[in-house]
Amino acid sequence: MDTKVNHAVNIKQILNWRYTTKEFDPTKKISSENEENIKALLQMSPSSVNSQPWHFIIASTEEGKKRLAKGTDGFFSFNKPKVLNASHVVLFCARTEIDNSYLKHVTDIEDEDGRYAKEEFKKQNLGAAHIFTNIHKYDLKDVQHWMEKQVYLNIGNFLLGVAALGIDAVPMEGIDVKALDEEFGLREKGYTSLVMVGLGYRSANDFNASLPKSRLPKEEIFTEI
Repeated sequence: MDTKVNHAVNIKQILNWRYTTKEFDPTKKISSENEENIKALLQMSPSSVNSQPWHFIIASTEEGKKRLAKGTDGFFSFNKPKVLNASHVVLFCARTEIDNSYLKHVTDIEDEDGRYAKEEFKKQNLGAAHIFTNIHKYDLKDVQHWMEKQVYLNIGNFLLGVAALGIDAVPMEGIDVKALDEEFGLREKGYTSLVMVGLGYRSANDFNASLPKSRLPKEEIFTEI
């Protein structure tokens, strides 16, 4: 792993630049280089016990975006232009089950990537993954929500990451997850859709781009000890 990284970025500037894009300029497209950066953000996101309980459907073609836009029919039609006018759209999906065979699969890949100097370290890590997963599966009985939380960690990481690339984004929970699951046969594959994120470049007519940011004051959200 390369430990030499240029950290010379102005994080506050990026945070203040990004916003929820309400209208994209359909003539502006994301470069092929940034397509790879987008995939890297999705792939390299952290998750609890490195579980990575996700899958992503990425649409960049008109046909692909129209398929994703089926999730905005009816009640969610207000989101349809954000899908069709975006350069790219990502559908974030979560696993519906996490069993021992999947955890072993993840651990085997970690081993192939050189994370374990000894076989016993691999066994210890797999055992820990089983323990924490079983806590959510049997004790807390919230394993589906736990996996979805990992996907939301990815989304937060993703939104900041694309902003650092100068790409605008809009996360959309207002989607018909059942329609999207059916469109892509997700449930049969062991996944379910959660959130769509439209990507591209803001339109000059986007009212939200010029509005001031509003967040709760620091004294209300921080307790320093």
